[in-house]
Amino acid sequence: MRRPLEMARHVYTWFIYNIYKPLSTILYRQAFNKMTITSNIIPRKNHPVSRNLISPSALKVMHRLHTKGYEAFLVGGGVRDILLGHQPKDFDIATNAHPEQVHALFKNSRLIGRRFKLVHILFGREMIEVATFRGQTSEQNEKQSEHGMLLRDNVYGTIEEDAIRRDFTVNSLYYSPKDFCIYDYLNSMNDIQDKQLRLIGDPETRYREDPVRMLRALRFSAKLDFEISPETRDPIYEFAPLLGNIAAARLFDEVLKLFLSSHALSIFQNLLKYGLFGPLFPQVHQTLESHNRASFYIKLIEAGLHNTDQRIRAEKPVTPAFLYATLLWPEVDRIWQQLKSEGVPDFPALQQAGQQALHAQVQHISIPKRFSLMMKEIWEYQIRLQKIQGQRPLQLIEQPRFRAAYDFLLLREQAGENLNGLGKWWTDFQVKHPAPVHHKSRKPRFKTNNTDSHDKDDKKRSRPPRRRKFNQG
Repeated sequence: MRRPLEMARHVYTWFIYNIYKPLSTILYRQAFNKMTITSNIIPRKNHPVSRNLISPSALKVMHRLHTKGYEAFLVGGGVRDILLGHQPKDFDIATNAHPEQVHALFKNSRLIGRRFKLVHILFGREMIEVATFRGQTSEQNEKQSEHGMLLRDNVYGTIEEDAIRRDFTVNSLYYSPKDFCIYDYLNSMNDIQDKQLRLIGDPETRYREDPVRMLRALRFSAKLDFEISPETRDPIYEFAPLLGNIAAARLFDEVLKLFLSSHALSIFQNLLKYGLFGPLFPQVHQTLESHNRASFYIKLIEAGLHNTDQRIRAEKPVTPAFLYATLLWPEVDRIWQQLKSEGVPDFPALQQAGQQALHAQVQHISIPKRFSLMMKEIWEYQIRLQKIQGQRPLQLIEQPRFRAAYDFLLLREQAGENLNGLGKWWTDFQVKHPAPVHHKSRKPRFKTNNTDSHDKDDKKRSRPPRRRKFNQG
């Protein structure tokens, strides 16, 4: 019985990768090349994009490219955000100049990227990204993984081809500072007016090429308050598992973009809705699905993300360590309770639970050590904060991680966990005993010109020199 099943599996795999995949790629490329490109040029009087709203550094880059005979356009989020009345976060430029040509024009630039080369031009802390127009790929210059994900795609083309190669229609608008017009090749202005987020091309193939586009769809939808179009939304349920093929280091950055966008709560709910949370946090997702405390865990994550959104909107700092400590707590707590039931003492059980949860998670999302160490401290302090007798509270309040651990304690209570009023006790204690400032001023390494300080230093006895020991022989 086992042999026929193995043969059927081999036949199915052979069919998928030798017939279905090549055929679907050919048909998609033919349909992609036949996409209707209608150049809609919108004059300055019909749009609100002005040079006064664009970074002077971006204008300087486009001006130099123009003077050297190249085309240069502001593209993507910069144009989109200005049209929506938002302050753009980045100003990206598209040009027909190749990366090496752009790099030669700017001494303050650097070449980056493997799959598609880009140029980063630095103006102090501001960075302007310049990309060459992308063209249509062919089987000779395209490299894909076995799952259809693009691994190399270094093909240059025209502005019309570049517009088709972008991810969403709202990101395919081009502004020229030469004639002050917006160039719209895919009726993107209609989608902006209708508040529709639409993927360019065949969604199934585009998701296979880069599964991260599914995360970007949720992020842009929440950020712009746009509705995802049905043809863009429906395939997400099927292709969500493809996120498991993305490098763990890249997913760390993408998850931070999701949850530090000031819309973390709504994005988390949509990740669960569309089946995208599971590939990112498999163990946590399984706990949320099956554990008897699942409702509490979901409330805790939602409360933590709500607090994160409020801090970002108030322009307060947020550390990724606290964010990931919140997201992984359901799995840590589950393992912790299990180990305690097996007879492991409280504190070692929590340490082992944190280590096991982190080890399983970094297989999917790589978490830098500087954050994972802080996460462990936040978790372990949940036990230390229970010790409120004698001088222990005064010692704890002086520790650098106390504030983050205290906030996490309040978060647990906010989600409905009964900690016997521990959060209120620590709140009252801090009112009576304010926490010290950790960046204490150090004594000067060198003597000052103040005569009083000279007198005090003269009175101090210097440390006698250490005696040398000689071998007697």
